[in-house]
Amino acid sequence: MPSPSRQDIIFKERDDKNLEGEATMNNPVPKKKIIVVGSSNTDMIIKTPRIPRPGETVLSGEFYMAAGGKGANQAVAAARAGADVVFIGRVGDDMFGKQQVDSLIHDGINVAHVVRDKEAPSGVALICVAPDGENSITVASGANARLAPEDVKHAEKVITSASLLLLQLETPFETIKAAAEIASAAGVPVILNPAPAQTLGADILSHVTYFTPNETEAELLTGRAIVKKSDLFGAAEALLSKGIKAVLITLGAQGVYVATKEKMDLVPAFRVRAIDTTAAGDVFNGALAVALAETKPLQEAVRFASAAAALSTTKIGAQPSIPFRKEIEDFLRESSSRP
Repeated sequence: MPSPSRQDIIFKERDDKNLEGEATMNNPVPKKKIIVVGSSNTDMIIKTPRIPRPGETVLSGEFYMAAGGKGANQAVAAARAGADVVFIGRVGDDMFGKQQVDSLIHDGINVAHVVRDKEAPSGVALICVAPDGENSITVASGANARLAPEDVKHAEKVITSASLLLLQLETPFETIKAAAEIASAAGVPVILNPAPAQTLGADILSHVTYFTPNETEAELLTGRAIVKKSDLFGAAEALLSKGIKAVLITLGAQGVYVATKEKMDLVPAFRVRAIDTTAAGDVFNGALAVALAETKPLQEAVRFASAAAALSTTKIGAQPSIPFRKEIEDFLRESSSRP
């Protein structure tokens, strides 16, 4: 019998971990329904001595293949953190698409609104990961680029009955906008993670409850350079003026700048030994959605999400690195007991 490839192994490890998490997760809070509209990709990962410069070839060793895509990552993060998740997206009618859907199902995610596209391939991402955990990512969107407003409207009843809607920008803007409008009209809170970065106007921001840009995205959206902490105040104020309830600017190892009209403060990050930061932002948003849906106070929700994100950086791969709720809660307890 031939030995399994590394990509077979990483998917098998992921499935075993999922089953272990389902068996041990102890969440006394009733599950909240979270809808995630977004992308699903297959990540092809190379561990490299350094990120190649333009025109440079870097000879490297290990290759991995794992489930990814910002939308799917956030859906898995929310499911493992304790939510009842419905994913709305598109995959190709190919091997990668089947694998992506099967991966979501393994995490107990409802895939009834995942469309199999017969005209476009499934999305893929090519990822280089350096020893310090930094990465560079190139995405071929495939079927993700064909997720249409009609796909979202077919799921309107599901969206309007949810506790929260989670969005990113790896699928067409008009589709994301349609989902935000449906949720907002029904009084369902909306988290928008504006990644990849692009300019946004009031046509969508007026429907957003929680806005989670990173430093680069906040600079693009406000036109304000963020060099020091005082710059965060100005950027957050500019975003809050657009009608957003809370702005959470993620700063990697520096933490999260949390801003509402009443209060602005920096929530420190947890210190861990990072080996791959690929999905950290997605994990933060998925876990944040769960904490907010469970009506945790904002600062507490951010700490919960930050703990999940920190844990994810200690493992290789996007979805294989996503922690389960018990892991997050154990990590928070251990962190609070440290001197």
